[in-house]
Amino acid sequence: MAVYRETRRWPAAEQYGLTSQARRSAYSAAANIAEGAAKRGSREFRRFLDISLGSLSELSYILQLARDLRYLKPEEWGEVEALRDHAGRLTWGLYRVIDRTPTPAQRKVSVGT
Repeated sequence: MAVYRETRRWPAAEQYGLTSQARRSAYSAAANIAEGAAKRGSREFRRFLDISLGSLSELSYILQLARDLRYLKPEEWGEVEALRDHAGRLTWGLYRVIDRTPTPAQRKVSVGT
């Protein structure tokens, strides 16, 4: 929501450029987590978490560029970047937990031995 709130004040000339890209990368991060969670295996879920982390990295660059172009004040950038960083840390933590969780195929092998 913070990205949508901040991008409302960006120049109209950026509506189909930087504004659109910032919003897409923000919702892509969340949407990929939701989609990945619905998948059957942890390997697929991790793939979607990778995409989410990529979207968050893209958003970080866009926010830095917006700050440099003075679309965001330094304090506004700091607030939104802190939220983006927090989302990235949570996503990375989830990735690490899922990375240690055996897949159904791995569970079958360990049960049979």
